[in-house]
Amino acid sequence: MGWLQRLFGMEKPENAEVNPTPQSIAPDTSSNVDTQSIPPERLGLSGEYDQSGLAKRVALAFDQDPQLDDVNTLWVAQTGSTVVLKGTVPSQEILNKMVSVANSVNGATDVDTNQATIG
Repeated sequence: MGWLQRLFGMEKPENAEVNPTPQSIAPDTSSNVDTQSIPPERLGLSGEYDQSGLAKRVALAFDQDPQLDDVNTLWVAQTGSTVVLKGTVPSQEILNKMVSVANSVNGATDVDTNQATIG
C-alpha cells in the first residue's frame, strides 16, 4: 500500500504531480477560493486548491522513491508550509532521505521531525 492510499485513502490520480502548475481557471465563487493565487502549500496533486495539498504531494514524492515506498510506520502532515513527519523510521539515513525529499516539494519551507523516532 502506497503513501497516498495509507494516509489519505486515495489512489494516485492519473494527472497527479509532486510539483504541479496551479490550475488557471476563474475564481471559484462557491468556495471563495481564488484559484489564481493558491499558496504553494495548498496546491493539490493536480494543481487545484487542497487544504492538505503539501502533505499529499510529499506523500506522492515518497511513493515515487523506491527507498521510501515501503516505510509504513511514519505519517505525513502539514502545519502551514511545514511538513510534519511523525512515527517511526528504520534508520537515520532513511529519515534524512525523507527530509531531503520533503524539502524538494514546492511549498515546503521546513520539515519537522520532532515526532519521528528511529526504531
